[in-house]
Amino acid sequence: MKYYVVHTYTKQEKKVKDILLKTIEQQNLSHLFGKKQNEDGSEEYNIIVPVEHITKFKKGKAAPEAEERKLYPGYLIVQMEANEESLNLVNSIPGVTHILGSKKQPLPLDEKEVEVIVEQIESGSKKLRPEIPFNKGEPVKVTNGPFMGFSGTVEEIYPDRRRIKVIVTIFGRATPIDLDFFEVQAI
Repeated sequence: MKYYVVHTYTKQEKKVKDILLKTIEQQNLSHLFGKKQNEDGSEEYNIIVPVEHITKFKKGKAAPEAEERKLYPGYLIVQMEANEESLNLVNSIPGVTHILGSKKQPLPLDEKEVEVIVEQIESGSKKLRPEIPFNKGEPVKVTNGPFMGFSGTVEEIYPDRRRIKVIVTIFGRATPIDLDFFEVQAI
C-alpha cells in the first residue's frame, strides 16, 4: 500500500482523521487502509497528522508551555489502496478538499518522503523545540528585572537556553544585556 496526501481545511486535520477512522470501521473497509504496529503490540490505521512539539511563551506567564504545532497545516498522510472505493470514502469525509494528484489517479508519496516526515515527527516528540518569539534586529522592551522599562534591539538569540542578548542604551552608551525570553516583549 502506498501513502497519499489528503488536503483538508486548516485546523480540521484531527477531526478529519477521527471521522475517517470511524467511517473505515463502519463501512468495513479496513482491508483498503494500511495499519502500523505500535510499541505496545496494538495496531492502528496509518493515518498521520504531521505535528511537532514546541515550547511557547504565553503573555503574562513566566514559564513556557508545551504546545503542538502542525508541520504541514491542512494535510494528512494516509496509507491506502488507491481504488474507486477508498478514494470516494476519503473524498466524502467532511473537511477533506481533495487528495493530491488528479481525481482519478492521486499522486503517491515516495517511501523516502514518508520516512523524512515520520523522522521529523519522531524527533520533534523526543525533544521539545523552543519557539523563538523574537527576530534578530527586532525592537523589544524589557518587562522584568533591573532593566525593566528600557527599550533595545535584539542582537543575539540563544534558543536552547531561551535567552537573548539585547542592546539597550544606558547613559548614552549601547550596552549588551542577556535576558530570558519572558523578560522582554516585542514592541
